[in-house]
Amino acid sequence: MENNFLRVEGLSKRYAVDKPPVFENISFTIQRGEFICIIGHSGCGKSTILNVLAGLEEASAGHVFMDNREVSGPSLDRGVVFQTHALMPWLSVLSNVAFAIKSRHPDWSRARIEERALHFIDMVGLKVHAMKKPSELSGGMKQRVGIARAFSIEPKMLLLDEPFGALDALTRGVIQDELLKICAETHQTVFMITHDVDEAILLADKIFLMSNGPNAQIAEIVVNTMPKSRTRADMHHDPQFYRIRNYLVDFLVHRSKQIQASASSEKTQDTITVTPGLETVVAIKCA
Repeated sequence: MENNFLRVEGLSKRYAVDKPPVFENISFTIQRGEFICIIGHSGCGKSTILNVLAGLEEASAGHVFMDNREVSGPSLDRGVVFQTHALMPWLSVLSNVAFAIKSRHPDWSRARIEERALHFIDMVGLKVHAMKKPSELSGGMKQRVGIARAFSIEPKMLLLDEPFGALDALTRGVIQDELLKICAETHQTVFMITHDVDEAILLADKIFLMSNGPNAQIAEIVVNTMPKSRTRADMHHDPQFYRIRNYLVDFLVHRSKQIQASASSEKTQDTITVTPGLETVVAIKCA
């Protein structure tokens, strides 16, 4: 069996000594090629966990290991896409992506860098817009450039912090389809924050559910039992979709608060099965 690609051990974050931790004792593993979505209410520390994985922020306690090496700062091995596109406005689409590739391959020729950049720009369906500046693009197109740029450095792991949160539903769906296609082709490992339950069910192999902060925990890990070939158009026809969706919504509305209220310092880990029947949702209860 392959070793865990990403290993998080006892992660905690406290911003002041006289304040309770935002989250505490967070431990989980991710296998190479897995797509993980993490869901929880605002303030539970999801973005902080992602920033720690990216090496952009230090945890108060705990460790993160990727590929058996401890994460101690930013690295091109981890590509990050935030909710805002963060493109350089004075550069074209091509130059924005080429800049990232040059950071990874400083010894490559300009022609080789541009050829590689166009490959990833084409991958997100923007080749005809390669010479445009960000100001000439729609919000969804800018996010696609951000995704192309993140993929262009060929990271071992992709970290997505609600990258589609500000987009309209139609644009969001188009980019979700692009992301699914790219990840299927590249077997990319992904850790993604989302508030959209349907998006998590569409994209994720596993869905991490965080209890409310402070003292937030990853309370349950839900294994997505739907076929990996699912699409936005057909997943609603699968009875499993509604079982999984109802389970996730119930957690967000009810159980996340109950878990916070009854949180204790002693953690246990049990495996439970939800909605038994022909199709099941398996959840790993971590607290």
